[in-house]
Amino acid sequence: MKENVLIEKSIAFAARIVKLHRYLTQKQKETVISKQIVRSGTSIGANISEAGYGQSKADFISKMHIALKETAETEYWLRLLVLSEYITEAESQSLLTDCRELKRMLIASLNTAKANH
Repeated sequence: MKENVLIEKSIAFAARIVKLHRYLTQKQKETVISKQIVRSGTSIGANISEAGYGQSKADFISKMHIALKETAETEYWLRLLVLSEYITEAESQSLLTDCRELKRMLIASLNTAKANH
């Protein structure tokens, strides 16, 4: 099932975001952006997981939309970390690629859910 793939990918992504948070706080001594990105980056998977237990199709769609918005926010924070020189462009690429993949998968899942609604 597509949602299971989404859950697994989002958990793996969240773990990488937690590691980024650790790096930013311990090595870079950065606390503001790192707090924001750990919240949005881990919220993606939490909302996808919660959507699977939605009380209705509308509830499922709502939670998936929240997860989609969190991908956009996480992408923003990753780009800001590069522009503010806390991480390099090269360091951000893999995380941005994974974030954008989650975004594409969420959009596809939402389109399917809406078509079947």
